[in-house]
Amino acid sequence: MISVEESVSGVGKIRERLGVLFELLKFRLASLIAFSGAMGYCLGSRDVKAGDMVLFVLASIGITGAANIINQILEKDLDKMMKRTASRPLPSGRITVEQAAVWAVILGVASLAIFVMVFNLTTGLISLLSLVLYGFVYTPLKRVGPIAVFVGAFPGAFPPMIGWVAATNHFGLEPGILFAIQFFWQFPHFWAIAWVLDEDYKRAGFKLLPANGLKDSDTTLQIMIYTLFLLPIGWLPYELGMTGINSAFIATVFGVLFLAQTFHLMRKCTDKTAKQLMFGSFIYLPIVQIAFLLDKL
Repeated sequence: MISVEESVSGVGKIRERLGVLFELLKFRLASLIAFSGAMGYCLGSRDVKAGDMVLFVLASIGITGAANIINQILEKDLDKMMKRTASRPLPSGRITVEQAAVWAVILGVASLAIFVMVFNLTTGLISLLSLVLYGFVYTPLKRVGPIAVFVGAFPGAFPPMIGWVAATNHFGLEPGILFAIQFFWQFPHFWAIAWVLDEDYKRAGFKLLPANGLKDSDTTLQIMIYTLFLLPIGWLPYELGMTGINSAFIATVFGVLFLAQTFHLMRKCTDKTAKQLMFGSFIYLPIVQIAFLLDKL
């Protein structure tokens, strides 16, 4: 007969293991990506059904979680070198590579099945491409050079496009524009993060800053140029009749504020201003996407 102590211990172990599996997902990141995908889904859909939306969000979190786990498996030994990542489940030994791989397969297969069976084949194929690019192409390129950021910007910008295609089963200019906005946003967003975490990244041999790889005016110029693209692209949903003029103005105002932060970084070239730009990027994208949705025609 099982004692109370053994029963409590067993429950504790199960809870601990579930916590590790949840941690592997990088749930906060996966949720942000799912939010972006949901915005694309709502923009493309004429009649949003709650059940379909829940399934789309769950599948988005699942496929993103699978990609994140692949990334962590491949970088297990490198994560041990960085303070920020040394305590993650794999480098800390709280879960084995084999167990993490099984979890990634379960998440990936289940998510792709939802995308294909509930929505359409194109949604599943783009999601699979996103997983492959992030997990198996972007991840090893991080030690090669800033080309990794360019490659990683593709899966990073797929979510709103995937959402639109899931809702419409149609690929055209509209999902392409949603992709373009998030694609160009990726560069100031990620380079601001790379600037702040540069010292930690160097311990693992990651070479992610552009230009000469230094925290200087050449790098900030690149950041500013990519941010500048957001201003004209932010008007395109209005020009195509996807949204009204109000959201175009909001996209412009927040685009100018975002751009102003890059000029501030160019003047100061400090970790503090890079961190401000990083937080500014977190504000810009959801505000603009919500504005597009509220101003949907």
